[in-house]
Amino acid sequence: MSKYAVIQLQGKQYQVQEGDEFLVDQLGQDAGSKFDVTDVLLLVDGEKKKIGQPLVAGSKVSCELISNQKGEKIRVAKYKSKSRYRKVHGHRQYQSTVKVLSIA
Repeated sequence: MSKYAVIQLQGKQYQVQEGDEFLVDQLGQDAGSKFDVTDVLLLVDGEKKKIGQPLVAGSKVSCELISNQKGEKIRVAKYKSKSRYRKVHGHRQYQSTVKVLSIA
């Protein structure tokens, strides 16, 4: 990894490189829209390291929203012994796929 950054997006931290695609909770924007992330916690370029306190000043990561979709389905089961109580529900979290365009 020659050039990468650790960013904070929606309260979660992600380690990203240029060209990476990763999943985040739904952003509420349309597919194809571009945005900048200014919450950069760490920036590494080869041997140069910039550690934010808490953020790296003057740095940003440019991203593009590729798509909005639903995540994988999970089962949520409730069970109480000796009372014949069983309930099963499913849940699919809304997600967005984000591509990193540039790190500056």
